[in-house]
Amino acid sequence: MKRTIDVMLDDGPQVGILRHDIQGRRENAAFEYSASWFGPGAHFALGPTLPLTAGPQFHRKSEGGSLFHAAIADTEPDGWGRRVIMRDHAKRRLERRLESKGKTVLPLNALDYLLAVDDTSRIGALRFRDEGGLFQRAPEEGRRTAPPLVELGHLMNASRAVESNQETAADLAYLRGRGTSLGGLRPKCTVIDDDGALSIGKFPSIADERAVTKGEVLALTLARKAGIKAAQARIVECEGLPVALIRRFDRASNGRRIMYISAATMLGVEAAEPEDHTYTQIVDAIRVNGADAQADIEELWRRIALSILITNVDDHLRNHGFLHDDREFWRLSPAFDINPSPEREREFKTWISEDTGPDMTIDALMSVTAYFRISQTRAKEILGQVARAVGGWRKTGREIGMTDRELDAFTYAFEHEERAAAKRRI
Repeated sequence: MKRTIDVMLDDGPQVGILRHDIQGRRENAAFEYSASWFGPGAHFALGPTLPLTAGPQFHRKSEGGSLFHAAIADTEPDGWGRRVIMRDHAKRRLERRLESKGKTVLPLNALDYLLAVDDTSRIGALRFRDEGGLFQRAPEEGRRTAPPLVELGHLMNASRAVESNQETAADLAYLRGRGTSLGGLRPKCTVIDDDGALSIGKFPSIADERAVTKGEVLALTLARKAGIKAAQARIVECEGLPVALIRRFDRASNGRRIMYISAATMLGVEAAEPEDHTYTQIVDAIRVNGADAQADIEELWRRIALSILITNVDDHLRNHGFLHDDREFWRLSPAFDINPSPEREREFKTWISEDTGPDMTIDALMSVTAYFRISQTRAKEILGQVARAVGGWRKTGREIGMTDRELDAFTYAFEHEERAAAKRRI
């Protein structure tokens, strides 16, 4: 089975062609830039693993990794999206088998997952057009793509049904295509905010023992107070439950799509590779590819300081990203998926450097100021700004609507020995 998919950039030119081939149990994919992409204009390589060269470029799938090149794989559904897609396919597969009296229905392949994400809400600027000229995933007849905020309750109830293994075919049909490419296994959905902006609604999980959604909004709010460029976030009450509504940063105010790649893609790291990579590697990548390299390197150092002080330990390379700026240059995306984790061991997934290892300490952060080309005076100034913002975490939490009981559950994420270490340094 062979398919040829056009890869487009927003509403603009064709970037290239994605070829997908299945022969028995073997599944292969190749990408080739279009000849027109090499013509005049601000054309660029989609990522370090897809250099701007003519001819087909093949990608070997590693165990646990994607069949597709990283820049394309960044648009695939995340863990939650895949879960919904698998459940929906299983139910429809059973229905079709019953209708066709036992006829075999093919299982999902890698291209099926890639094309299952709704075209309106797919992360970044890449779009996929099938052989019939339709952008995938195309909206179903009589059905909106990303639903408005007023449907948040319906989305949440359908998501909770999936979590509790009680979903109906109607629940899955409602969620179909509405997952995201960012954020892992927690239940979420793309929605249109009241002002028409594309946003992600993150729902509380049925397994939550604390106000996780409020904790993420608290962390993003503290980040902004600390001078960090972070995604806009707020709490929306939905049927008595708190939903984190997070503004998408890959859309311009005029609706234009902005090309996005993860830090893993920028570093050429496969998803299945061990998470023993470092922030100093990201610094190296920014120096080569950054549109305003030193500003983004300083911003990265500021974000590490915040992660230390709020115990944000889920800082793997897919929780950092880049937005295309101009020609071959990129900028750090706004910070996202920042979560205070009071119950987790205080160790980084992305190490500060090879020398520091997973140590989540102010001393480790200060040891790399020279590598980041930040003076000691400037480092102390930044650290002071972050420490003062985090020091008001309870006040900020109350401002966004958290109760004292909810805040108490996060105490150990904010109150620890590194707070004192930061004070000594500034």
